[in-house]
Amino acid sequence: MKRIAILLGGLCLSTLVAAPAHAGEIFGGLYIHDIKSPLTQSDFEGGADVQIGWRGGRIGPTPLQPYAFAALNTAGNTNYGAIGISAKFGNKLYVRPGLGLAVHTGSAGNFQRTDRIAFGSRVLFAPELGIGTQINDRLSIEASWVHMSHAQLFGRQNPGVDNVGVRVNFAF
Repeated sequence: MKRIAILLGGLCLSTLVAAPAHAGEIFGGLYIHDIKSPLTQSDFEGGADVQIGWRGGRIGPTPLQPYAFAALNTAGNTNYGAIGISAKFGNKLYVRPGLGLAVHTGSAGNFQRTDRIAFGSRVLFAPELGIGTQINDRLSIEASWVHMSHAQLFGRQNPGVDNVGVRVNFAF
């Protein structure tokens, strides 16, 4: 557990260093954990995920923005942290796809479990998609989906997990 915290901290720090210093935002949200979807084979962990994160300013003239976030599960199930790159398309109404890597506290085993998701790997891909609206210059709100799995790169065991929720973004 200590190694995971050190790794996640280092990854978050490297993301901060790579981002421009002039803009960014913090965000927080509430997610339904482990929903049933065509992309996963789990749907047995419960609770809500409380998410908090940081998103850097645009990288040069591109729409790309680095991000880092952590999500804590209220039922004591899988917690996770992720870093990655997202892009925002649109102004008043926007779409924000993202792709990152996540580290989680769930089982990394390659066998089916009945008490928690056995992801098959400690490190997972974490694609996400947000659809939002800009409330004012500093505040926006978005519905988002976060998926985590290893895409069967580390073995056949790959149940994945989908989380959907709402987050509020505050630009500084």
